[in-house]
Amino acid sequence: MPSTMKGPAIFLAQFAGDTAPFNSLPAIAKWAAGLGYKGIQIPTWDGRLFDLEKAAKSKAYCDEVKGICKDAGVEITELSTHLQGQLVAVHPAYDSAFDAFAPAAVHNNPKARQKWAVEQVKSAAKASRNLGLDVSVSFSGALAFPYLYPWPQRPAGLIEEAFAELGRRWKPILDVYDENGVDIGYEIHPGEDVFDGATFEMFVDAVGGHKRANINYDPSHFLLQQLDYLAFIDIYHERIKAFHVKDAEFNPDGRQGVYSGYQSWVNRAGRFRSLGDGQVDFGGIFSKLAQYDYDSWAVLEWECCLKHPEDGAAEGAPFIANHIIRVTEKAFDDFAGGKTDKKQIKAMLGI
Repeated sequence: MPSTMKGPAIFLAQFAGDTAPFNSLPAIAKWAAGLGYKGIQIPTWDGRLFDLEKAAKSKAYCDEVKGICKDAGVEITELSTHLQGQLVAVHPAYDSAFDAFAPAAVHNNPKARQKWAVEQVKSAAKASRNLGLDVSVSFSGALAFPYLYPWPQRPAGLIEEAFAELGRRWKPILDVYDENGVDIGYEIHPGEDVFDGATFEMFVDAVGGHKRANINYDPSHFLLQQLDYLAFIDIYHERIKAFHVKDAEFNPDGRQGVYSGYQSWVNRAGRFRSLGDGQVDFGGIFSKLAQYDYDSWAVLEWECCLKHPEDGAAEGAPFIANHIIRVTEKAFDDFAGGKTDKKQIKAMLGI
């Protein structure tokens, strides 16, 4: 039976704040439902909305969280550990910047920070199971990204060792996800070692082809890299377990291209936009995902350097709803409309 995508849903990370209705789960869930969203993706690092450690240990707490969402009129789509996943693997060049993603107690202590991050991501597997969720979303982290461009020439074996180490760090985590029956959808993203299809394949090889290593598909990062994001679905659809609906535009000129010249987001050749304001072919994407029977959530991840976030959120729900394709059980020209036995087939062929 063909499956229809679920949605619209919204990732809460970019909207959570210290003022109502963005400072508590009941309030922000009602806000999202009021805009027409049917699901919410929860950032597990934001204590104003969710207690990850408690959720990993307490089914009762998870039932309470689900009840809050149900009362508001939304479901939980996935738990996000993007920030904690980033800290599973950090190149020393980024230590200072990424300390901000972790508690003060582990600042200036990369080993302690990594240990904390690993336990956080493992806890998300257990919390997801307690919530009845089959997918979680995250980042891979990065050891090799400073060496993205091969100048100066990379030493032989450097990239291979970086991915081998990434595999050593993630394999035990993925095993915990497997024990809990949960997939990780890695957001394939510049700044991560897993930033395109080729690097995703390298990562999957490094974790021994682990079935829980999957994809959170986000076309905005592919457009900014000038990667064919529709062909990506053809190649990797079996591993796509989550979907961030996010728009972007790329306008190169005589001064800047893909790297965007260290400019601010407003002045970059490549920049994120609110849904419908960019260049992503969402009609093509939703069609491809329907073709391959993607039946999970379409989740707005809103980032735009121009539009107010509340306007982007308000516009996002109808945009996604209008793009979701209700999948038909049979093609319009399937005149047979059912099974044809072998005798009928032979008669049709004159044999």
